[in-house]
Amino acid sequence: MDIHEIIGQLPHRYPFLLVDRVLKCEPGKSIHAYKNVSINEPFFTGHFPHYPVMPGVLIMEALAQAAGILSFKTLGEKPDMTSLFYFVGIDKARFKKTVAAGDQLHLHVDIQRQFRNIWKFRAEARVDGEVVADAELMCAKSNLVKTTG
Repeated sequence: MDIHEIIGQLPHRYPFLLVDRVLKCEPGKSIHAYKNVSINEPFFTGHFPHYPVMPGVLIMEALAQAAGILSFKTLGEKPDMTSLFYFVGIDKARFKKTVAAGDQLHLHVDIQRQFRNIWKFRAEARVDGEVVADAELMCAKSNLVKTTG
């Protein structure tokens, strides 16, 4: 999936869209995507200016966005004004190496289980084949109530 297809599968937009390309997606099973980490990322100006490092919470968010794509693809749906997937939990998160400008952050997410609207994933982020972070993630599908203005 290129960026145009990703935009159709996620409600996020710049500067918060953290998936640049999907290399492989097996609905109901797993996804492999990546984020190109550029020195122009807005978070680098403050985290840390003397040694720019991608914040761990954004690595987790990138993994959650990949999980969101996998969830929508598994259901054969796209996000719209009436439904979204919310990131609702992180367990066993570990950060093993820093992610810096110029890195390509590979996002590997596997579905562990799904019950009703709750999904649990095993997620791993890698740079140059080395694990930089991993966690168990939970997302929940929410059916939004439309309000009138």
